[in-house]
Amino acid sequence: MKAISSALVKALLLAGMLLAGVTAAKALEPLEDPSRLVTIGGSVTEIVYALGAGDSVIGRDTTSTYPPEALSLPDIGYMRQLSPEGILSVNPSAIITIEGAGPPETMEVMTTANVDLAFVPEDYSRDGILEKVAMIGTLLGREDDAKQLADEITAELDPVLAENAARAPDERKSAIFILSLRGGKVMGSGTGTAANGVIEAAGLENAFGDFEGYKTLSDEAVIEAAPDVILLMDGAAGNHVPTNEDVAGQPALALTPAGESMAIYRIDPVGMMNFGPRFGENLAALTTEIYGD
Repeated sequence: MKAISSALVKALLLAGMLLAGVTAAKALEPLEDPSRLVTIGGSVTEIVYALGAGDSVIGRDTTSTYPPEALSLPDIGYMRQLSPEGILSVNPSAIITIEGAGPPETMEVMTTANVDLAFVPEDYSRDGILEKVAMIGTLLGREDDAKQLADEITAELDPVLAENAARAPDERKSAIFILSLRGGKVMGSGTGTAANGVIEAAGLENAFGDFEGYKTLSDEAVIEAAPDVILLMDGAAGNHVPTNEDVAGQPALALTPAGESMAIYRIDPVGMMNFGPRFGENLAALTTEIYGD
């Protein structure tokens, strides 16, 4: 299958196949000219740098905050609220973007701007990480570097995943991930999210796993979930991340086993929830914190 072309992306957009989620075919051939590269999505940017191609990056989106040297590059905007003007202001020769970036109208404009555009699928799993590495390696013509990076990732990640998968059912803890506590209500994660991917990889059961995505939950639903563990992003994620005091002061959470014991753990939103090269080391640390292994 050939690298995704501008014409193909435009056709898919116009056919209604790239709506809010922006889904695209896999790109399996090198970009024609990656010399002035814009990267969109934290994991995409991190992988590009990990493959030794950071010198080619001339712009990145707001979610791309690692490695630190990326922060010195022009910020073209938040990945889901991009404008054509913001992207084109840095005069890119090519764009590598994570699936879901947009809006679609902006991506459509990119297809008419003589800029190579490649979408990388997002899947919150071990295989999803490796697929991103392999695809970006191919796009950049760095397949050997991608294989080496994939080997390093699997060497660190696979033993932790195997240990967590082997954990006996009666030893597994249940967990909830809280995105926010706006208005005093729990905004929790169901399935199909980065948070759920973290929960599963850590050998936990998602106590909110009967719905997809994120939603605001009633106090009754929170109490009924009765989680053993509460997961939150760390404070670097933004001003709306709940503090431990916020959790303790939320009546429903205070009545759960996790709230009573203050079993609260923080997830690095960049190193872990991006599902990039550092996922394994973050997973090992989180697993040790929760299970003490």
